[in-house]
Amino acid sequence: MTQTLDRDAFFIGGTWRAPATAETLQVVSPHTEEVVATVPAGSPADVDAAVAAARQAFDTGPWPRMSPQERIEVVQAFSGLYAARLAEMADLISLEMGSPTSFSNLAQAPAPWMMVEAFLGIAREFPWEETRPGALGADVIVRREPVGVVAAIPPWNVPQFTTMSKVVPALLAGCTVVVKPAPETPLDAYLMAELLAEAGVPDGVVNFVAAGREVGEHLVAHPGVDKVAFTGSTAAGRKIASVCGEQLKRVSLELGGKSAAIVLDDADLGATMEGLKFIGLMNSGQACVAQTRILASRRNYAAVVDALAETVSSMAVGDPMDPATEVGPMVAQRQQERVEKYIALGQEEGARVVVGGNGRPDGLDRGWYVRPTVFADVDNRMRIAREEIFGPVLSVIPFDDVDDAVRIANDSDYGLAGTVWTGDQEAGLDVARRVRAGTYGVNTYTMDFAAPFGGHKASGIGREFGPEGLAHYTELKSIYPTTPGM
Repeated sequence: MTQTLDRDAFFIGGTWRAPATAETLQVVSPHTEEVVATVPAGSPADVDAAVAAARQAFDTGPWPRMSPQERIEVVQAFSGLYAARLAEMADLISLEMGSPTSFSNLAQAPAPWMMVEAFLGIAREFPWEETRPGALGADVIVRREPVGVVAAIPPWNVPQFTTMSKVVPALLAGCTVVVKPAPETPLDAYLMAELLAEAGVPDGVVNFVAAGREVGEHLVAHPGVDKVAFTGSTAAGRKIASVCGEQLKRVSLELGGKSAAIVLDDADLGATMEGLKFIGLMNSGQACVAQTRILASRRNYAAVVDALAETVSSMAVGDPMDPATEVGPMVAQRQQERVEKYIALGQEEGARVVVGGNGRPDGLDRGWYVRPTVFADVDNRMRIAREEIFGPVLSVIPFDDVDDAVRIANDSDYGLAGTVWTGDQEAGLDVARRVRAGTYGVNTYTMDFAAPFGGHKASGIGREFGPEGLAHYTELKSIYPTTPGM
């Protein structure tokens, strides 16, 4: 990417519109700490313009009035255009937030495209309108209609993944959308806007305004918005839920996690370590589904700690654009400092550092890096075991037996994800059914876009993906037809 990445406008109403103020956002490389692009910073006036465009497109425009098949054809065109730009999208995300290029080319760009394709298949079979026998003898027509104007607010860690999970089902349902990209990661959103316009999405149907938290609050509370779809911290989610509750506004929240991976004694330790390396430290630990509590039995505890220490210490840390890199920098200096504070806190609480600890990784004098860290002798009551760190920090917690492992896994404010590692498939499925988490894996972890994704407890409200995710962007209407002449 040799061309300038600077931008001077927002995508509003189908055109590139000049911002209302001269305020800008600097996109800083987490690896070099240098500014790589400057883009406008959205203001309340820019949000007002975007909501007005989305409102007009919904209230009077063609998109909500098209047939589902017509909308599917436009989104299918977008999918084809997106597929041709996957490498460019992956590079943009690695540049702006420091995701290792290996992860960007596995998940940051291809996974959103796979999600589009999955939603297209779901939309083709979705019961947009059905006739069912009524309890009073006459048939009833049940329609699923678009919920209205959607405020889509993704985070910085997997920006396209979380944007796509909102925009595509909203579009297929007939909604219009205002997307507020995170201020750290606006560049990928500009490319997405260009591709949507090229695909033929009508003017005003999707609008993009990158901005900070205060402007995001203005968008959430905007009276022209019918639904808020948010991915981010639990603290922010609580505030959004409160505003939406006051306004009786539809809301879906995909929030934090502190997920547990249970390692049973009969697990293949080599395969388990390969799995834990990914699910614990994917995206340098900056993932809501990261399973950072590793639960091991007391009889096998030392073996699990040693194997995990060997695995983590061998991981390559460095330049996110290097294909060999497995752990990159934190997205920002504040995140680097946050993780370092938790590492110090873990030691204060009495946990033992087996690998890592505070201080820069060897050979990295610049960039917002932290050392991948493994804690042993962790009690589940410690803050490092209860609070989401959002960095490459793993805690190994001992358990007595399977019942104790399930109890510890469930002893959390969160309930987003989890795994169990075992040589007994049936035993693993039994554990999976007992842990209160929205997604769970036996000897693996994945998210299938045909199935619902979301969390229990403080991990959120509602579900994304699958028919359930599409349904979140619809309202139900019952129509009672009469026989002519009655």
